[in-house]
Amino acid sequence: MKNKVARTGLASIFAAALMVSMAATAQAEGVSCSVAGAAGTYGDSDSGTIVGIGPRAAVALVTFDAEGNIKGKVTASLNGSVSNTTLSGTYSVNPDCTGTTTFGEYDESGNLLLSATVALVWDAEMREIRFLFTSAVLSDGKSLAAVINGDARKLGR
Repeated sequence: MKNKVARTGLASIFAAALMVSMAATAQAEGVSCSVAGAAGTYGDSDSGTIVGIGPRAAVALVTFDAEGNIKGKVTASLNGSVSNTTLSGTYSVNPDCTGTTTFGEYDESGNLLLSATVALVWDAEMREIRFLFTSAVLSDGKSLAAVINGDARKLGR
């Protein structure tokens, strides 16, 4: 168990260091990111683990608008159980191409399942996003230990 926790912690530290490194590179190259530049629809995938529950993998089609709102459709597998949900929330972008999003994820009847906060880093001229879940909280207030990261690519030209 200690080995698993150590590996999970090391993976999280590596992902965070990679995000910081990518943001520093963007800043050194004079890249300036903005909410307007992030606007568009992205295809994304993520994978990881909800500690104590099991593995998670997901794909989504997510739209970021120019006013800082996010919405999308998600198909996820959590410990082998597949679900279709929607998400909606807000996001922010810093000039160094880092940002965050906070959103709720809802079942097909519109009931809130969980709220999440995710760290974001844009690259490839704001056409790609790398992300890491930093918190996940069930609708009853219970916090989940989530080790989930992923990538997203803006659709179209």
